[in-house]
Formats: sequence, structure tokens, C-alpha cells
Amino acid sequence: MLNHLRALDLTNDRGFLCGKILADLGVHVIKIEKPGGDPSRNIGGFWGGKPDPEKSLYWFAYNSNKKGITLDIEKDKGKELFKKLVENADFVIESFNPGHLDKLGIGYKDLSKQNKKLIWASITPFGTEEPYRDYKDSDIVVMGMSGTLYQTGETNGPPVHISIPQACLHAGADAAVGCMVAYYHRETTGEGQHVDVSMQQSAAWFQANAVPTYELNGRILKRAGSFRAGMSTQIAQRQVWPCKDGYVFFNVIGGRTGAKTLSSLVDWMNEEKLATDYLLNVEWNTFDMFTVNEETMYKISKPVGEFFLRHTRKELLEGAVPRGVSIGPLSSMRDLLGDECLRERHFWKKIEHPELGTSITYPRTYIRSTEMDYSVRYRAPLIGEHNGEVYKEIGISDKDLKSLQKEGTI
Repeated sequence: MLNHLRALDLTNDRGFLCGKILADLGVHVIKIEKPGGDPSRNIGGFWGGKPDPEKSLYWFAYNSNKKGITLDIEKDKGKELFKKLVENADFVIESFNPGHLDKLGIGYKDLSKQNKKLIWASITPFGTEEPYRDYKDSDIVVMGMSGTLYQTGETNGPPVHISIPQACLHAGADAAVGCMVAYYHRETTGEGQHVDVSMQQSAAWFQANAVPTYELNGRILKRAGSFRAGMSTQIAQRQVWPCKDGYVFFNVIGGRTGAKTLSSLVDWMNEEKLATDYLLNVEWNTFDMFTVNEETMYKISKPVGEFFLRHTRKELLEGAVPRGVSIGPLSSMRDLLGDECLRERHFWKKIEHPELGTSITYPRTYIRSTEMDYSVRYRAPLIGEHNGEVYKEIGISDKDLKSLQKEGTI
């Protein structure tokens, strides 16, 4: 749908996902790296297990569907080449420290005069304005300052950092949304815009449930481990339950939905002679999670937990669906690769990597449409793989290309 648009992707790992999403939607995304390759190519793991900038699985994941060129935008000739590329660009995505590109004379203020329809997305740790714009960052710093670490970990333990960087993914997705909103605005007004994305703000928005929880019942959400905080003022509510071959997700809740799922679960347990007298006599239609005490929750969770331990995840899912019980198995990556639903939706796709002499399985995409096939079309670019193709479009001859390569501009 968007294959008439072009984006220049100057991001490092702070913003890879934005360009990836746009590319998956059909935008022609050109990933611009410094000569020799982006440092993010050294993020592992690596195909074959040995560190190699051309075999980073992290790079593969977030840069597929993009074409790649090299360019030193800090050199005078590099700046001029970048300006020429911007003339025909619809989007520029960048994740430099605030003010860096402005100092080089190739920031949004300068280049939007050259291309008034340009949509420019800046992804920075704390936004492009004061007071935190110049603070140093890492994922654990941004996640901590977003409030996320206040809620992750066991109840009486220290904060626990999620092992895979998250703030950059929230920010990258928000930047892609911002680009689409700005594109809609451009279609109606003819004007481009500057999309300013703060990683801290994106990660903080992910904690949006914390605000209404406080406003509704005066509770500040804190670390609760595998439990759910915020319902009862007296006890925590278990969400992750062990079963015979792993874990399932299940909430004991009140209201109409809770009454339906808990009544059905107790009937199911009773079929297997595992429902206690207490469970069989609870009036689930009036059960209120906001006032339940620890003794009551123990009488519910103990037999329910024992029931789950007698069954595998598959057995619980297959039994839950026809009964209308809200149980979800927690899947590993191996489980996902073999998942029947994902297979039927053709979610996984093999992409050829000629340089490796093999193909690798990729997630196809997150949407389906009757208009076009949204899927991974080609693997992430090698260092400078599309220099000839892209620079030829702005009038750079093969002779000039070799000269620019020799002097380190590309």
C-alpha cells in the first residue's frame, strides 16, 4: 500500500524497529550506515556462533526488507550526498543524540526547507528538548526512569530488568505510528512534520494501567512477581500457574466474565472429582475480587493449582476452549514454530541468504490484507550492498562511486 514512498533510515538499535515496520508496510526503506558498517551489527547472537558483522541475527531481525548503503554524513561530500537523497525522500528516521545533525547542518530545520513535504522522526532517550535531552542512556536506565522496573520482580525482591531491550522497541513502534499520522496530515495539508519520540515516554506509556489503578481504587502498582496487583487490597492474584509440562496463564476474577469462566472451570474439575465442596458452593455471580481475603483465595487457588498440575498445556487449552474457560498456555519459541494457528496463517516464511548458503525462517508479518502481501521480501542488507543501485539514482557514476569509496565517504 505504501510502496510509492521512500524512507532514509539513519537509526542505530535505538530505532531499527521504526524502519522495519515501515518497510513491512511497503515503504522503500534505505538503511544508511557509516563506512565499514553500523556498530549494531556486532550485537549477537550470530549465525554459526562466531561474531561477524555480516551474520548478526539481531541485525537480520530488524533490518530485513530494507536496502543498505554506506555514507559518512560528517564529511562535506557525505552531507551533500545525503541532501540529494533527501530531495526524493518522504521520511527520514534518525536516532542521534539531540542536536547532532543540526550541528552538521543536515537536521530537520535545514532539510525541511529543501523538502517541505518531508516527515522526520527523531528517536532519542528523553526527547529533543530539556530537561533530560543530554542525559546518557542504556535500556536499563530508560526502563528504570519510565517506572517499569518499579513493577518488575518478586514482591519482596529488587527490581528485575527484562533481558531483551524493550525501550527501543516501544519507541520504534511509536515512531512508526507517528510517521503514519504525519503522513495522513501531509496528505490533507501538503506539509511535512517533525515526529519527536522519547524512549522514556514510550516505555512509560506502556505502564498506562498504573494511573487508572490508582485513580479507581487508590492503589500504587508495585512488584508482584507472577501475581497480579491492583485488584484486592488484601492479597495478590496469581496469574502464572505451573502445569504438567510448563505454565499456563489464568486469572481468578469477579464480575460476569469471572462467573462464567470460574463456574465452567469448577464443573470441569468436578468431572474429574477434583472440585472441593467449597468451590462447588461458591456463588460466582456475586464473587468480588476487590474484597476477597487471603483465606478465601487459598481455598480457590489450592485445588485449582492441583488441577492444572495434572494436565499438560495442550490438554488444558483443548479442554478450556469448548467450556469457555479463559486459560492460555505460555509458549516457548519452539512451541510458536509448531503452532497450528500460526502455520495456517502462513506466519513463518523462509528467506534466502545466498551469502550463507542457506535460508532462515522469519516471522512473515503481523497483519494480513486483501490489498497486498505483507511479508518479509528479502533479507537484511550486507554492508554497502546497494550503493551502486541507490547512488546511481542521484547521478553518481561508477567512476565517482569508486573515488568516493577510496576517500572513505561511502
